[in-house]
Amino acid sequence: MRLLFKERMFSWFDSYDIYEESGAVAYTVRGQLSWGHCLKIFDAFGNEIATVKERILTFLPKFELYLGDRYAGCVSKEFSFFTPRYNIDCKGWRVQGNFLEWDYQIVDAHGGFIAAISKQLFNWTDTYVIDVPNPQNALYALMLVLAIDAEKCSRRN
Repeated sequence: MRLLFKERMFSWFDSYDIYEESGAVAYTVRGQLSWGHCLKIFDAFGNEIATVKERILTFLPKFELYLGDRYAGCVSKEFSFFTPRYNIDCKGWRVQGNFLEWDYQIVDAHGGFIAAISKQLFNWTDTYVIDVPNPQNALYALMLVLAIDAEKCSRRN
């Protein structure tokens, strides 16, 4: 399964459309007014299905992941000097990638491939391609990509 993750150009808060390979909308993400990032994920029918929420007043950025109202895990930035590193407490997954954070992979605890994320350059807004072989992992992979993108956005500001 391939998802195209495109940030909307004109919106007050973080807002994204996530498309399937066919061009159909798979998910919509809308930022909410809050302290820190709060991203609500909606399915193609407009039902709220997940949330990525930044915890504030932490030494390093931390994002909690929710499926509906149920806690699903968190992504926290680890202290490092040159390459950003993330601790993922979700399904035993981890992130590995390059220095620029444009291309990275999500792998399981045994190194098994979960998803590949690549940033498309030369677009007006942030655009990522998320390749997920198992469609059951698509929503979790999307939540991790949103958390990492929000952390990078916070770092730039």
